Amino acid sequence: MSGSAMLEVRDLSKHFGNLRAVQGVSMTVAHGELRAIIGPNGAGKTTFFNMISGFFPPTQGEILLDGQAITRASVTERVGMGMARTFQITEIFPELSVRENLRIAVEAQAGMMRRFWASRSEAAAVAAETDRLLAQTGLTPSADRLVGELSHGDQRAAEIAMALALKPRLLLLDEPTAGMGEHETYQVASLIRRLHKQSNYTIVLIEHDMRVVFNLADRITVLEQGAMLADGTPGEIAANPAVQAAYLGSAE
Repeated sequence: MSGSAMLEVRDLSKHFGNLRAVQGVSMTVAHGELRAIIGPNGAGKTTFFNMISGFFPPTQGEILLDGQAITRASVTERVGMGMARTFQITEIFPELSVRENLRIAVEAQAGMMRRFWASRSEAAAVAAETDRLLAQTGLTPSADRLVGELSHGDQRAAEIAMALALKPRLLLLDEPTAGMGEHETYQVASLIRRLHKQSNYTIVLIEHDMRVVFNLADRITVLEQGAMLADGTPGEIAANPAVQAAYLGSAE
C-alpha cells in the first residue's frame, strides 16, 4: 500500500466469541479523498468504524494514519493524531447555544479545559476560531440559538463543526443524514461537499442514502456479512453485479 495514504487498514478483523463481525477487510484512503462505506444492515460497517476510531480493539490487523501505526492507540490519542468522528446519534449539548458548544470544543482542542483561567489573547483566539467554524459550517445565523431548538440538519452541522474544532486530518462521519427529510439531507450533504472540495478534508463516511453516496464519494467500499464485497469508483460500484444483487437491487 502507498505510503502517501491518509488511512490504511490492513486485514482488519473483529470477532465477538464465535461471531465474526468483520473479517479480513483492507482499505486505503488517499489524502483529500471522500470514501463512502456502504452495505446492508449487519454488514459490519459500525464495527469497522469503531475499530478505526479506537472504540473497539481489532482481533487482528493493522491501522495506520498518515503512515503511523495507530492500532493500539486510544481514542484520545487518535484525536491528538488528527482523527475526529461524529456518531449516528448526534452528540452535542442541546441546552447550550451553538456558539457555546463550539467554544467548548475549541477550548478542549487548545488544552484549556484543564485550566481555570485564560489570558485575554487566548480568549480572543478562541472567539475568532469559534466564529470561523460557525461561518465554515453555515451556522452563523443560528450561533446564539440553543442547539436543542435547531432542526435535525442544523444539529448535525453543529456536531460536524465541533469535530472540525479538533483540527482533524481525517474526519469520520457515521450516517450523517440518518433520520433526515429531503431538505435536511440536501443541507448536510452540501456541507460535506463543501468541506471536501473547498477545504480538502479527507473524509470517510458510513451512509445509507445512496443518492448522497453516489453524489459525494470519490470511491465506495461495500461490506457484506463483515467482509469486503467490492471497492471502486461510484461508476464501478453501480455496475458491479454482486453489489446490485446484495445491496442496490438487481435491474432484473
